Amino acid sequence: MSESMAWLKRDIRRARKQGTAGVARRQRDRLADLIAHARSTSPYYRELYRGLPERVEDPTLLPVTDKQKLMERFDDWVSDRDITLDKVRAFTDDPDLIGRRFLGKYLVATTSGTSGRRGLFVLDDRYMDVGSAVTSRALSSWLGPRGIARAAVHGARFAQLVATEGHYVGFAAYSRTVREGGARGKLLRAFSVHAPMSRLVEQLNDYRPAFVIGYASTIMLLTAEREAGRLRIDPVLVQPAGETMTTNDTDRIQSAFATTVRTMYSATECTYLSHSCAEGWYHVNSDWAVLEPVDADYRPTPPGEFSHTVLISNLANRVQPFLRYDLGDSVLLRPDPCPCGSHLPAIRVQGRAGDILTFPSGRGDDVRLAPLAFSTLFDRMPGVERFQIEQTAPSRVRVRMVLAAGADPDHAWRTAHEGLTRLLTDNKLDNVTVERAEEPPQQAPGGKYRTVVPLA
Repeated sequence: MSESMAWLKRDIRRARKQGTAGVARRQRDRLADLIAHARSTSPYYRELYRGLPERVEDPTLLPVTDKQKLMERFDDWVSDRDITLDKVRAFTDDPDLIGRRFLGKYLVATTSGTSGRRGLFVLDDRYMDVGSAVTSRALSSWLGPRGIARAAVHGARFAQLVATEGHYVGFAAYSRTVREGGARGKLLRAFSVHAPMSRLVEQLNDYRPAFVIGYASTIMLLTAEREAGRLRIDPVLVQPAGETMTTNDTDRIQSAFATTVRTMYSATECTYLSHSCAEGWYHVNSDWAVLEPVDADYRPTPPGEFSHTVLISNLANRVQPFLRYDLGDSVLLRPDPCPCGSHLPAIRVQGRAGDILTFPSGRGDDVRLAPLAFSTLFDRMPGVERFQIEQTAPSRVRVRMVLAAGADPDHAWRTAHEGLTRLLTDNKLDNVTVERAEEPPQQAPGGKYRTVVPLA
């Protein structure tokens, strides 16, 4: 059956109406289909799944993968034999190609992730269409007919708060939508999270969006601007994403904007993984994704307990299959039905919390910078494999780095120092000192590397 956008939307509606059984059946069939596809087209998966039954519907039978393993076998991992790591790297090294179709077919997205390690991901049209259909369904359920009508009165304009200086999935998808034309592209506008807050506020006041979607830490900064009276917009929906939000955070956003606030827990590897409900739980879109909370030995974590990590399987992307992929976050599966009435699994998320650095400006006020400003800066630096920015005093930061083999430490430091200094100067923080650390990035007690560590 053809998986057109119209068909996808109808199928998602049918799955939700059919409840747990309908969703589970689709998940089993799609998982088995994707595993069969991966075995037939990807040398990596053919080798990894040798010895497994001919048809696999149970994800726990699969070995675990992660970013490092897949990146090390990139050319064997992809299902399209024309794709190579060298070609993708050359593509992402050119900022003029952001959002253009790689090999005339695919969207390419990069990510540094929690550890600061760069990921290069190739996404097919099926993945992008499923994401659009799932998001459309979420918007309808959040707002209802009355909310959708209000959005139309507001011009139905979307403001996307994204990193605009790299092939990050939000900006790459936005760029492709706008470049390829159509009515949808006319309703979107990207706003750089790197812009000084005063400029971002001015731009949003001029645009007056009906929807504000973007990084949670940046939206929290905008919430403070709204509370101070400088940000004067009245969106129908605010949707923070990319970083963990507390109930206090979402309550504060809702109070400041007097609007509906819904969040999402996702990743570049599966942008449509889950969306929040009115009760504050994330519901996993299990007809198109598998999510497994597990302990350190990859055994299932009981409902009601936070996991050591979480494994996901993206059931849409066939060009670069993510199957039982270790995302590195800690999640809790709700043990009882969610009061919102959804049949989809409900989770809480403990991982990927964003940290905001706050500096005194020297003018009697504070300037706050979201972690994305630092992570996207270092992600563009050649030779830097991992980094960590620690604020050691109100006006001082310490930079830790792990370099690629053969990289010149002094050149890498000069590049990092110049980039950080420029970022701070753009935000009127000439008074902040940038120090070079000799030690590598430090792990948190839970085993993760925090890319940004605020002053204790």
